[in-house]
Order: sequence, then C-alpha cells, then structure tokens
Amino acid sequence: MNLFLSIATLLGALAIGAISPGPSFVFVARTSVAGSRAEGLAAAAGMGIGGVIFAILVMLGLQALLGTFGWLFFALKAAGALYLIYLGITLWKGAGRPLVEEGEPLPSRSAGSAFLRALLTQLSNPKAVVVYGSIFAALLPPNLPHSVSLFLPLLVFIVEAGWYSIVALALSSASPRRAYLSCKTTIDRVAGGVLGLLGLKLLASARSSH
Repeated sequence: MNLFLSIATLLGALAIGAISPGPSFVFVARTSVAGSRAEGLAAAAGMGIGGVIFAILVMLGLQALLGTFGWLFFALKAAGALYLIYLGITLWKGAGRPLVEEGEPLPSRSAGSAFLRALLTQLSNPKAVVVYGSIFAALLPPNLPHSVSLFLPLLVFIVEAGWYSIVALALSSASPRRAYLSCKTTIDRVAGGVLGLLGLKLLASARSSH
C-alpha cells in the first residue's frame, strides 16, 4: 500500500469514527441547537484540536506508554468516565430550566467556553487514544517521512472539525432551534442520560481492566 493510499484510508477510518454517535456528537449537537452558530462552530474546532492532540500523542508513542503502564491507562479512563458522568448529571438537572422566556432571543454565550468544553469532552474519552493508535499502527508505514508527520495532524483536524462543523451548521438553523426549545426537557434528559451511561460504561471498563 503506497503512502498516499495509506493516509487516505487512515483519514477515512477516522471520519467513520467521528460520524459514529458518541459524547462528542451529543455535545456539538446540543451546543449548536441550544446556543448559537458561533458556539457550535467553536465546539467543532475544539473537537478538531482534540483529534490533533490524540494524533500527535500517538505519533510520539503514548500508545506504547499506556501499554507499558496499565495504571496510567486506568487513571485516564476513570477521569474520562467521571467527566462524562458530570456532564450527564449537569444536563439532566438543568433539563427543566428554560433557556429563555417564550418569544425572547437566546442569551449571548461564549464561543471560547464552548471550545474548551468541547476539547475536554473529546479528551475525556481515553479509548480514542486506543482507536487512534490502532488505526495509525495499522495504516501508516513504519518509516513515515518527516514532512508527512508534520502535515498529518492538520488533515486530522480537517476531518474532525469538518464533520462537526457540518453538524453545527445543520443544527444551528431556526427550525432545529425551535424544535429543541419546544422539547428541551426531554432532549436534555435523553442527552444527559446517554452521556451518563457512556461514563458509567467507561468506568466499569476501567475497573474490570485494572
């Protein structure tokens, strides 16, 4: 398999992983619908930076490090699980509170805050390190040219941020926003429940592997 085909296959595999539903999708979708388009796009950028961090760490050998020090992987999984549970509880508790009074515009929020929360959500799932490590190990040649190593994180950002930007643009329009506001309690509780269950599943996985 030549280098170009290897990289194209790798990016395709990462795109499939990004499209698959998970805590990152839940966060960007809710941020885009409940907040502003700027917030949604900032969250998409946060997801992209998270992917870049994972890609760089894997290329630097974190995958091998986690395999050698099992306690470190356990700590990362536990921390990620607790953060997801925290997000789920926060969403669930705030589900009954209206964002705004009926007929009023949504309040102004911070795109910077959306970016940081998205980045934390992306990084809180340590299984992504394993996914990135497996894909990179399987599809990249061992002697990767230095120029490609520098360029690859940018391609990862384009894949991750590109998909979530599509989600943000689609869900920040008027119709999805009205639908969300009319069903906010149910949607937030479902989203909070999904995040909480994902966190509990990850925590159980961490305990069983320790």
